[in-house]
Amino acid sequence: MDMKVAIQLFTLREACQEDFVGTLKKVAELGYDGVEFAGNWGGLEAENLKKILDDLSLKTAGSHVPLHMLENELDNVIEFQKKIGSHYITCPYLPEERRGEYSQLANILTEIGRTCAENGIKFSYHNHAFELEDIEGKRPLNVLLDESNPEVVNAELDIYWLTKAGENPVEWIEKYKGRTPLLHLKDMTTDQEQFFAELGTGGVDLESSIRKGIESGVEWFIVEQDQTKRDPFESAKISLDYLRNNFISLKM
Repeated sequence: MDMKVAIQLFTLREACQEDFVGTLKKVAELGYDGVEFAGNWGGLEAENLKKILDDLSLKTAGSHVPLHMLENELDNVIEFQKKIGSHYITCPYLPEERRGEYSQLANILTEIGRTCAENGIKFSYHNHAFELEDIEGKRPLNVLLDESNPEVVNAELDIYWLTKAGENPVEWIEKYKGRTPLLHLKDMTTDQEQFFAELGTGGVDLESSIRKGIESGVEWFIVEQDQTKRDPFESAKISLDYLRNNFISLKM
């Protein structure tokens, strides 16, 4: 099976606000295999959204769902995801007021993950850089992943944020081998700004992370660019072209 590449729609959030379906059409035209939703499904009913995706030959590479929805509306979230053909749900972020209770959160993630698994869905946690800051000799990301149940809680590792925190993404992919079904691909400018960059234009060691990801069982490689100084669709094209030209024929 060829390497599957999706785009995280947070990259195209403004376009999604203006024309959600039109944005999906442009993503399909660019040649992406799928999309990862960013807590926004365009206000569409699940059946309508699934039909649109099918018509565009786009797969659902998962959805980012806020923690408060996972805690309070999980049954509805799962039902919607199943209807749109999604097999992946990810907690994308921890609100500042919830940080610090990481051991408790590991237990909460386990409960969410268990319910997802019972419904045939893989549940993951997506990191930023703040989870890599040492707190009394421990890093929050390790706590969240090591104290949760590895059978039901996975990692959606973000190689930009790992790199920005001074970590080696390859080591993290290896450490959580078999628990990283989704991998966020991002690049970073080589200047002091360390701004988000189109894949292949910055200094992140993308090749090593992608090859390690393939070796470790990553199911979807997901392009995300939090901010861009170009038109977002142009950025999305540059990143996909980079992958096409360098990795797209690699087997998973």
